[in-house]
Amino acid sequence: MVFTVRVSVAVPAAAPGGAGDLVTAEAVALDLRPARLGSRAVALLIDILVQAAIGGCLMLLAGVTVAILPERVVDDALVGTVWRVLIVLVLLAYPTIVETRTNGRSPGKAAMGLRVIREDGGPIRVRHAFTRALVGFTVEWPGLLLPFVTWAGSLTTMIASGRGRRLGDLAAGTLVVHERRPAPSRFVPGMPADLQAWAATADLSAIDDELAGAVRQYLSRAPELREPHFGTLQRMLAAEVEARVSPPPPAGTPPWLVLSAVLAERRRRYAAQLAAGRLVTERVLPGFGRRPLHPPIPAVRRASPLR
Repeated sequence: MVFTVRVSVAVPAAAPGGAGDLVTAEAVALDLRPARLGSRAVALLIDILVQAAIGGCLMLLAGVTVAILPERVVDDALVGTVWRVLIVLVLLAYPTIVETRTNGRSPGKAAMGLRVIREDGGPIRVRHAFTRALVGFTVEWPGLLLPFVTWAGSLTTMIASGRGRRLGDLAAGTLVVHERRPAPSRFVPGMPADLQAWAATADLSAIDDELAGAVRQYLSRAPELREPHFGTLQRMLAAEVEARVSPPPPAGTPPWLVLSAVLAERRRRYAAQLAAGRLVTERVLPGFGRRPLHPPIPAVRRASPLR
């Protein structure tokens, strides 16, 4: 079936054992791009600014509340307890709640297109977010235990990790990945000159979109494939295409030339049909579907004279 062919094309292109390969509980390999030090540092800076703003507002509110309390109630112990509670809320409770509620996307990570996920590719839970925040609070940032030493250790761990994981990620079993992955531009061969006359007269109506998509995927990723996958997939696709094309291609034509010719001719016919449809639409409904360069200015009614 065509579906089987499409799955087979995608498997060899993945790099086994790569830094971005994750295997889910269903044994499905995910090709993800781990976030590195640069993007995570910018995201951390944004999160620090947000936390500083929230902490400033809470401290202002706490200061006003303490100021209006009776003097016999306020003492050094109360003030110290309030400040400690605020620090825990801002540096521990806030990141835990935000990463849990937003599915691993704090304001800084959302701005940089990052997300925290589990090692198996699933969404994080409260325990993962709390572990990350707790390790960051005590070791990494701000790091209550030997700040400068732990900062250097965390930075070294992130640089040395193949997936850019910090100490909090190692403790929680998580990692940070890019949500927005740039789509690589792939080259698809054009029409072979020797097969142009045959393709122009061939009946391609039996080749559906699914089979054409499988051929396009194979041709665009052929340089990444290795034997025996390269030859096996080429023969399977060529056999199915030739069985649906009439008349058959010239004898002795290499399979990859047949695939390229069929795909290019199908694309040419689709473009011709689209252009013809646009001409008919323009003839029947001139200007339909086009936005004017200068939208008309609504007429202004003259105000009636005052009486």
